[in-house]
Amino acid sequence: MHRTHTCGELTIADLGKTVVLSGWVQKSRDLGGMTFIDVRDRYGVTQLVFDTADDGALRSKARELGREYVIKVTGRVIERESKNPKLATGEIEIKVVSLEVLNAAKLPPFTIEDDTDGGDDLRMKYRYLDLRRNPVRQNLVLRHRLAQETRKYLDAQHFLEVETPVLIKSTPEGARDFVVPSRMNPGEFYALPQSPQTFKQLLMVSGFDRYFQLVKCFRDEDLRADRQPEFTQIDCEMAFVEQEDILNLFEGLVKHLFKAVKGIDLGAIPRMTYDEAMRLYGSDKPDLRFGMSFVELNDIVKGAGFPVFDSAELVVGINAAGCASYTRKQLDALTDFIKRPQIGATGLVYVRVNEDGSLKSSVDKFYSPEELQKWAQAFDAKPGDLLLVMAGQADKVRKQLNELRLELAAQLGLRDKNTYAPLWVVDFPLLEWDEESGRYHAMHHPFTSPKPEDIPLLDSQPGDVRANAYDLVINGTEIGGGSIRIHDRELQSLMFKHLGFSPEEAQQQFGFLLDAFTYGAPPHGGIAFGFDRLVAIFAGLDSIRDVIAFPKNNSGRDVMIDSPAPISDGQLAELAISVK
Repeated sequence: MHRTHTCGELTIADLGKTVVLSGWVQKSRDLGGMTFIDVRDRYGVTQLVFDTADDGALRSKARELGREYVIKVTGRVIERESKNPKLATGEIEIKVVSLEVLNAAKLPPFTIEDDTDGGDDLRMKYRYLDLRRNPVRQNLVLRHRLAQETRKYLDAQHFLEVETPVLIKSTPEGARDFVVPSRMNPGEFYALPQSPQTFKQLLMVSGFDRYFQLVKCFRDEDLRADRQPEFTQIDCEMAFVEQEDILNLFEGLVKHLFKAVKGIDLGAIPRMTYDEAMRLYGSDKPDLRFGMSFVELNDIVKGAGFPVFDSAELVVGINAAGCASYTRKQLDALTDFIKRPQIGATGLVYVRVNEDGSLKSSVDKFYSPEELQKWAQAFDAKPGDLLLVMAGQADKVRKQLNELRLELAAQLGLRDKNTYAPLWVVDFPLLEWDEESGRYHAMHHPFTSPKPEDIPLLDSQPGDVRANAYDLVINGTEIGGGSIRIHDRELQSLMFKHLGFSPEEAQQQFGFLLDAFTYGAPPHGGIAFGFDRLVAIFAGLDSIRDVIAFPKNNSGRDVMIDSPAPISDGQLAELAISVK
């Protein structure tokens, strides 16, 4: 028997018991005639004590142990003189009578402690060691709990977990596919699924009216903190539903997860249209943990002879409450921030609302105090506030101001990771224009249903057609998205036409789905949550890498196993692939 107990469960109630523990050596301390060793497993840490007076040879053996040695000890639970309230086992220790080294260990390349001295690259190369650290392990325990609670909730709502294929057909829409060559079909390729979209719709046609899956998805795209080449979705689909049914049911899922895992009652999740979100926050995933909604100033500022405003399509700003004390150096830093190439703004106008109510701006020579008072009224400004104003092409300046809003909130400590502000964003555009290809693309995917009342606009004003689509946003991060699907062959064919598919191309790529719709497809819709992002939100982390057991780095590489890697010429020949 390697253990009778784990290293995290013994308490003062176990005094006098003879126990067997196994685990890794966390650290050791020599004090006079005694040696103390902390032994660790995934459940916790227990202190061992070796006393020269009892067994000098045993203590000598203990002193030879290095960090991360795997050991097995037998001993008696005794009360600890110097108790440690930070440990669950901090009131006891084990007086060891026998010690067995199960496996020696090299000195780790970084310390296996909560605050490690290892950098990101080093810890990713030795991820199996990094996973021994409490913070990383706790993230995976949290991930497990969220997965189990998700399954519990959806099972209670009569959903069936159904696995869908991993080797599928490549499609031209969406992100780039990872492709897999077929040895038995030379020159032909599978693709790894970006999502199980068409399969879950086919399950609705099949009569499985409530489907879900915690599913791996794959996208060959540039990586950021919230993206990985392979990621996990809570993928769901329902038949005989409308948008309201889906929003209500999955709002229930989110509330259940917060209550069961974090003990938080969320309350009703507010809703906002896409147009409102873009107008007020310049983003379709606004962070509502703080205010600073946009105020449009065109009617107030134009015609005063200030060329920047007079020539702009939109003049818009935010009120940074309590920031009138910002120095010129701080304001210059904000200006430099929005002028960075990735934001691309040209400048920033400010107005200070002084404590006596007077106003001081960077455009005083163009606007009188009386005119600036109109600005202050528009912003509902109070003494001590700072008004920050930008101008330019409407869509661009809104996005630029959104970046400034987020930066200011971060500086002011308004993006508290322990505060949660969920939001449903609804009524997205069905299509978005792509300048590079010179055609419309589906904003969500080609199977999203347009609002029935907007279908007549598809031919004349396709950019004005709204989708039966919705996103769940938490703290400025898109956590999930979905839509009511098209279930009629004629409407789906019309959608493909507006996306630039010829009838032949549509049949070649999606004929299986179009044909299925002719055999009695029910109205259906669904949603997919980014499970990695959801876990990161719950853990208070910015990067999803920290909640994935074996993640890739920012170049899409697994530096631990050195993947991707070349394959042999023989394998290439079998696959009928020539690499020049």
